[in-house]
Amino acid sequence: MKKATPSESVSVDSHGRPAEVKLNRTVKALGWVSFLTDVHSEAILPLLPLFVTQVLGLNRTFLGLIEGIADSTASFLQVVSGWYSDRIRHRKNPTVAGYFLSTIVKPLLALSTAGTHVLGIRFLDRVGKGIRTAPRDALIADSVPGDSLGLAFGFHRMMDTLGAVGGTIIAYALLNGLSGSEGSRIRFVFLLSTIFGAAAVLILLLFVREAKPLKEVSPVQDETRTDTDKKRLAVFIGVNTLFHLGMFSYAFFLLRAQSLGLSTGNVPLIYLLYNIVYAVASMPMGRLSDSVGRKPVILLAYSSYAVVCMGFAVASNMWHAWALFALYGVHSATVNPASRALVAGLSKSRSRATALGIYHTSVGIAALPASLVAGMLWDKYGAAVPFLFGGALALAAFVLTLAISIDGQERM
Repeated sequence: MKKATPSESVSVDSHGRPAEVKLNRTVKALGWVSFLTDVHSEAILPLLPLFVTQVLGLNRTFLGLIEGIADSTASFLQVVSGWYSDRIRHRKNPTVAGYFLSTIVKPLLALSTAGTHVLGIRFLDRVGKGIRTAPRDALIADSVPGDSLGLAFGFHRMMDTLGAVGGTIIAYALLNGLSGSEGSRIRFVFLLSTIFGAAAVLILLLFVREAKPLKEVSPVQDETRTDTDKKRLAVFIGVNTLFHLGMFSYAFFLLRAQSLGLSTGNVPLIYLLYNIVYAVASMPMGRLSDSVGRKPVILLAYSSYAVVCMGFAVASNMWHAWALFALYGVHSATVNPASRALVAGLSKSRSRATALGIYHTSVGIAALPASLVAGMLWDKYGAAVPFLFGGALALAAFVLTLAISIDGQERM
């Protein structure tokens, strides 16, 4: 076994037993940044499919185009942002720039009167996400030992998702409590939520610090990874891209729930259930990937998504939608922390943001066709077909993952 680097070492107490891992100030502050940002975003996003299809009167294919371009834009930029972060040897500045851009453009949705307006605003919002995500993930990974990456990313996803819970509650309360037309109520929610995005940027500026400037890290402390680790990383990214070709926007899950009888007023509530399950399960799943390895947890993620998709394809009652949204939350809690921890663990610290950017970009390559094809399949063949398509690709990714080795030196 190769000697562990400082970023991979296992902490022990005075008796030689593993010490309890405590998340540091940077990880905690970034958790709060994501919490507030998601309050902002998730007060908007559950209502966006309704705004596009019912208020603006556009079809599901155009909704798929908006969501696909939005997701792809964010992911395509992440490899560039990650590379830039590694090159300048700092993480915080690009992270701040990305959060700031997203915060200032989202309120403009309240003024939108055409689909092109929504498309442009969502594009700029996702540019901000593309700028910030890889450097932010590298900030998290740089702040904890390698055997705790799952815990750190699980904590971050928990806080991020709790913010989604808060945003969804706000959307539900305002949508059902305000008077006026559906369009005017949705627009008011878009405006009010900006308060939380501004607070997130303020916390980021005041409380997030880089653990250590990357230019001060000695090459001796950043031992070159083996060809085996590089191959494992490349293979995982390939299989994960295949999986994401069937992982279309959750907007289609919300529309499918509506087709099963869910009222417009209860759309934020079912999304709230999803996010509560997601938040509760994120840290346990992150810890699980630290203890049993990334592969079993990623297999669980792929199989649970297949079940969700197949379930929505054959669902016939409204309670089916509630149960499947809960399972959808479990899936999200498994796939995100374990995948990011795997990528961070298999990469060198001095090129970690680039590796994380490549991972996110590979997801983005799949995002546009996934959502666009889902919308086209729905419009042409009905609600069941896009979910059968997504479930089939998830099962294919599951079978391929069973046959490969992806857990590597991040566990040493």
